[in-house]
Amino acid sequence: MRRLITTLAILFVVIVAGMTALVLLVNPNDFRNYMVQQVEQRSGYQLRLEGDLRWHVWPQLSILAGRMSVTAPGAQQPVVTAENMRLDVHLLPLLSHQLSVKQVMLKNAVVRLTPDSAAQRPADAPVGPSDSAPPEPVRGWTFDIGSLEVADSLLIWQQPQGEEINFRDLNLSLTQDSRREAAITLSTRVSRDQRELQLSLNGTMNVADYPRRVNGTVDDLNWQLHGPGLPPAGLQGKSSLQAEWLDESQRFSLQNIALTLGESQLNGAISGKLGNAPVLNIDMRSPRLDLDALAGLNGDSDAMPATAQATGGARAPVIAEPVGADNALLNTLTGSVKLQADALRWRGLDLQQVALDADNQRGDVTLNTFSGRIGAGAFSLPGTLDMRRQPAQVALRPALRDIALAPLLNAFALPPSLDGQLTLNGVLTGTGLSVEDFHRRWRGEAEMSLAPARIIGMNVQQLVQHAVARNSDRVSSEEDSGNSNETRIDKLQAQATLRDGLIALKGLQGGTSRFTLSGAGQLDMARRQCDITFGVQVTGGWKGDNALIAALQQTAVPLRLYGGWDNLQYNLQVDQLLRQRLESEAKSRIDEWKQRHPDARPEKAPR
Repeated sequence: MRRLITTLAILFVVIVAGMTALVLLVNPNDFRNYMVQQVEQRSGYQLRLEGDLRWHVWPQLSILAGRMSVTAPGAQQPVVTAENMRLDVHLLPLLSHQLSVKQVMLKNAVVRLTPDSAAQRPADAPVGPSDSAPPEPVRGWTFDIGSLEVADSLLIWQQPQGEEINFRDLNLSLTQDSRREAAITLSTRVSRDQRELQLSLNGTMNVADYPRRVNGTVDDLNWQLHGPGLPPAGLQGKSSLQAEWLDESQRFSLQNIALTLGESQLNGAISGKLGNAPVLNIDMRSPRLDLDALAGLNGDSDAMPATAQATGGARAPVIAEPVGADNALLNTLTGSVKLQADALRWRGLDLQQVALDADNQRGDVTLNTFSGRIGAGAFSLPGTLDMRRQPAQVALRPALRDIALAPLLNAFALPPSLDGQLTLNGVLTGTGLSVEDFHRRWRGEAEMSLAPARIIGMNVQQLVQHAVARNSDRVSSEEDSGNSNETRIDKLQAQATLRDGLIALKGLQGGTSRFTLSGAGQLDMARRQCDITFGVQVTGGWKGDNALIAALQQTAVPLRLYGGWDNLQYNLQVDQLLRQRLESEAKSRIDEWKQRHPDARPEKAPR
């Protein structure tokens, strides 16, 4: 045992002495030019090292460098800068004065993927003859080291003509084995528009054919989003997928995507192509997609639109947020979106079996299919969107069948004073995608009907009968004529024309076994006002003078609804109608008496 300990001690002393001698005999600065040359030969990029290189022995033999930078040919800014760099090296190659790096670690680095850091062709570069063969493309970077670590760093990413996106607190660990299988661990955060997105990723990547082909698997991607306009707890989710990149054709594919967004789930695939004419194709399925939760709408916001705009204190809900600068992305790419959602929630509406099939041709969007079910009803909304213009131009052909109207009105910030099963067919065109745009800048025509229908807050039959009873003691309403504060109609139908926020109603007809009504009018959505005149003909629920009842059953009583939606006024011209009726009845009786007594004097006529 003593001999073993002695042997180990001697071996340890020899190793320490050897490493010390190696450190003293080998100057790491001798490798400075070698590293610069290797980087330039393999990638064309320029490596710059500031300050002296020095050894670091424990726990890993390493070369420490101060500030460093890597710059692309002709670039205005370096691709990578770092305050500190550590190169973990193999010991044995140093015995023959060779450098073999097994791990690179950068701390407090700044990685720039911007137009200023991209390689540029020199202005005075010679131009070859037009008939010469194009040069072989330079495949600059190869991944030849065993491990790369980036800690506490910053990634700046910017597309041409786009805004910079900063990925802060970037921590990256990339390790590969002899089969060129790389394990990746990544974490970072992004702050934008007062919102913060935190990301963490674990996965594997096959770089055997890099840079021609790269494929890998994201085993675990977690993210959290916090900020204004989101739920207090923020949004969080996780995902897994398989990815592939083909460098020659600039194509990518994401397969077997399993994405969780709060309580929403998405599964499917995304594929596309980058370059001057990018292509993006999305094909997803979802058992449940809650857009209200993703948009940060709480349970109270479902009832908010109708009252919020009346007070002017809340932000208007939107059909889709005005895309603004993001239109540039749609205007440059071609692609398609296919979505199948078993259940979808939007602005308090619970939709089922939603199917979306849309194509985009550089900003010219075609909704081939946008359909689904709401309760017992169904909807279809094909159309086109021209995102090349600002604001967007919209043309839709809505077709609704047996859709509950009150929740639909609430979703579009309209008062739910009318309810029923809506059936509608029409054409809509407009400018802009927000509800405010819909209220002011859309036009269209539609045939619609409600069967059955309810006018909430007003009993039309009761209004007419009570008004007649107040002006005449000859008739009154039956006790069972209805005391509810609503009007029930078997079927209500009309032709509607929308023009810049004004809805003109024509051919308004409806009725029950006790009354019928007809009329016309208009709704001002921007001012939240209406002015509609009905002719109400009450055919049942009377008692009293049979002659007057018979006359009333054949008379349409004018009923005008007007004013603000939150304070509707009505006007019933019953007194004038009864006076005209009495005058007509008196005149008729006088004429009949004259016919029976042609020789009688006028003063003896009945009064």
